[in-house]
Amino acid sequence: MTEEYKEPIFDGDYDQDDLEDNSSSIEYDIFVSPNDFNVKTLFDFIESRVFKIPNFQRNYVWDIKRASKLIESLLIGIPIPQIFLFEEKKNNFLVIDGQQRLMTIYYFIKKRFPKKEKRIKLRKIFDEKGSIPDNILSDNDYFTDFTLNLPEQIPNKPNKFNKKNYSTLEESDKTSFNLKTIRHTVIKSSASGEEGNNVVFEIFNRLNTGGVNLKPQEIRTSLYHSNFYELLYKLNLKDEWRKLLSTETPDINMKEVEILLRGFAMLIDRENYKPSMTKFLNGFSFKAKKNSDEENKLLENIFNYFILHINSLGDSKIFWTSNNRFNISVYEAVFTTLCENAYKEKDASKISHTEKEKIESLKKDEEFIKAYSQRTTSVDNTQKRSEIAKRILLGNG
Repeated sequence: MTEEYKEPIFDGDYDQDDLEDNSSSIEYDIFVSPNDFNVKTLFDFIESRVFKIPNFQRNYVWDIKRASKLIESLLIGIPIPQIFLFEEKKNNFLVIDGQQRLMTIYYFIKKRFPKKEKRIKLRKIFDEKGSIPDNILSDNDYFTDFTLNLPEQIPNKPNKFNKKNYSTLEESDKTSFNLKTIRHTVIKSSASGEEGNNVVFEIFNRLNTGGVNLKPQEIRTSLYHSNFYELLYKLNLKDEWRKLLSTETPDINMKEVEILLRGFAMLIDRENYKPSMTKFLNGFSFKAKKNSDEENKLLENIFNYFILHINSLGDSKIFWTSNNRFNISVYEAVFTTLCENAYKEKDASKISHTEKEKIESLKKDEEFIKAYSQRTTSVDNTQKRSEIAKRILLGNG
């Protein structure tokens, strides 16, 4: 039986100041231009991958009633919110804001509506293929027919579009729908490399504000996609890791992937750390795109040895503190302390070992608690947590 998803609660995370850093003081060299595309052109752009929906964007979440209302709005001429695009290169655009609207149009023209329980898998297929293959679209395990589900506009007077699909629309209505224009704002930047990715990150962070804002790791997932990130996804699904998180189901906001990323970043690049944590993780992710297969394999083996050792201590909540939350700072300190020697020696089997009682002592240490409770991501406190962890876990100093 599949476990019901429950949003995990973490502690020892970013300060609010880290999330609201001084990015507002930076001037970006960007260009903005409005464009109008008709519905059929939008569909063709999605099919041909001119429009790319980054894989950090949320899965399709609309239900049939909300999707039907959008289609009805287009059919009867009610304006819908504009769509924001980022121009990566000529004829290649990332969708910043408007994924739900675009995918609703795409699914309506395809005459198929995705089943809720299959949307995560469908998103993966869409990312790999750029569209949904016909054999998947026709599979009733994945889709149902997309017929409009609309209420009566006037009591006892049925809505003329209710129960219609794209094929059964009157020809005049279908033509009107296909030619309906939607305003798009296209943003592009002259920056490249890591600076260019920082610009894109900031644009997504500020403009994608529909419903619940995207979290930083959701944005990184696409901007810094690499073999290293594929490794993070793989590790995040390991049963031994999920046991420590006390949930079988990965966090939809990719927080657990960020925890793994933060552990590796601090293990490998701590000496270059400076706030904000967000920018540090962005920079590390950018550099990790160049990781060799050998480097990634070493990191995978180190993590596997580490998790094996931690699970041997016999406490699945070893990283949880008294408030019944998984503490990210505790995990980071234990992971980096025990794995430092293995990484330096380039030998995963040389991770350091500790005892359950020592980790419990670390969690209760007043100076350690203070170092993750206040100014969590300051250089002084990140260094202090590392020093305390080495002293308690390894008996150093």
